[in-house]
Amino acid sequence: MSRTTWSSTASAKAPLPDEEQRLRELGYQPVLARRMGGFGNFAISFSVISILSGCMTLYGFGLGTGGPAVMLWGWAGVGLFVLFVGMALAEVTSAYPTSGALYYMADRLGGRRWGWYTGWLNLLGLLGAIAGIDYGAALFSGAFLNLKFGFTPTPEKTFVIFLCILLLHAVLNLFNVRLVSLLNSISVWWHVAGVAVIVGVLAIVPDHHQSPRFVFGEFVNDTGWDNPLYVTAIGLLLAQYTFCGYDASAHLSEETSNASVTAARGIVRAIWASWIAGFVLLAGLTFAIQDYAGTRATETGVPPAQIMIDAIGEAGATALLLIVIVAQLFCGNAETAAASRMVFAFSRDNALPGSKVWRKVSSRTQVPVPAVWLSVGLAAVIALPSLYSTTAYTAVTAINVIGITPAYAIPIYLRLRAGDRFEKGPWNLGRWSKPVGWIAVVWVAFVTVLFCLPQASPVTVDSMNYASIALVAVLTLATVWWFVARRSYSTPSAYGSEREQAEIAEDIV
Repeated sequence: MSRTTWSSTASAKAPLPDEEQRLRELGYQPVLARRMGGFGNFAISFSVISILSGCMTLYGFGLGTGGPAVMLWGWAGVGLFVLFVGMALAEVTSAYPTSGALYYMADRLGGRRWGWYTGWLNLLGLLGAIAGIDYGAALFSGAFLNLKFGFTPTPEKTFVIFLCILLLHAVLNLFNVRLVSLLNSISVWWHVAGVAVIVGVLAIVPDHHQSPRFVFGEFVNDTGWDNPLYVTAIGLLLAQYTFCGYDASAHLSEETSNASVTAARGIVRAIWASWIAGFVLLAGLTFAIQDYAGTRATETGVPPAQIMIDAIGEAGATALLLIVIVAQLFCGNAETAAASRMVFAFSRDNALPGSKVWRKVSSRTQVPVPAVWLSVGLAAVIALPSLYSTTAYTAVTAINVIGITPAYAIPIYLRLRAGDRFEKGPWNLGRWSKPVGWIAVVWVAFVTVLFCLPQASPVTVDSMNYASIALVAVLTLATVWWFVARRSYSTPSAYGSEREQAEIAEDIV
């Protein structure tokens, strides 16, 4: 069966594809409500990337792993390579616009085992992202309460705040996707306005600012490692962690109009918009540092909060912190939506223990309710080490990176391996597909190895990078479960029969 395809440049003038029919051709009966537009789809990836979450929560980490020079130049370099990854992934998304996204692409292009391991890696990354984002929001909430009410943010109290935030996001995601789309659309403007306000205030109010030489050239190494190249490489975590989660546009494609085009565009637009705004935010914060040592040793536990306090006073800092916290809440809510769709899709193909439970969709809201609860529950478990280890938060963020980033590269690599056998979707890179794809694959291989390495020396129980253990654990679990579930796990055959699709849909709703 042939299908007409269009290049990305011509897609605006071409007739819109029938997305419901395309989904049936891929083997799935539509059960989710297609109520999200192109802006909403872009907004969910932009919200998940969330520069006011990633940049802010790992800013303190960046101060000691390379300092200002690595934060600013690392952001510029990482953003460029991530844009290559995003463009290559967008091309494959256009061809396979399903909620399963990465693992479905890998399954179709490489076979069942490729899809299986991609799905488990993607799931690890998404759950790590929820944990990292919401725990970061809890840290900032603790700093806000400290300024406003003298609250002491101990690890135990911070974890309770974290659980409350998880609960909030679970409840918000139980409503239909229109609410998620609305919140994400608001989130875009909140982030843009928030960055403008924070940078503007920090540029105008303080009497003293750091010099450009300091902001773009100061190198600081407090990791315990002697090799400056190694320290610089580790310092890239701030940028790479922030530039994660743009696969959210793909995971919401079954709920997006004209998804073959808009989901692909959403990925790319979210990356370049975040790239520009994030650089402005990091520069604005770093220029406003009044006391470098005092910023790192802040009693609030959040270095950006100390920068704001020193620069504009406690009242102004409290207001700016509130802007950041709301942005982080938007971010965590969007990530919960994306992760729950991944859980739903993976369970729909019988890949998870208890799949029959997790793939259920509410007939009233058309939302995968059990998948939402499982997503936030597992995120809470991932963040548990933060109660015992001071470095656990950076380990959680590394879990996000080394889980989700390889999952981006696998379908890109398989698309390259397929060559001309790959049937392009309406949005594609044309003759640039191969060079962009290979740059993306090489970059992902580099950062995956990098973020399994120890981040501090000497390596102790407290300073160990537990991300590598999490990666081994999930790959071991995936391998063991493969021998249990390999006979039941399968994506439906393309162009599956109406009877097959109806049986799947009846079991889900």
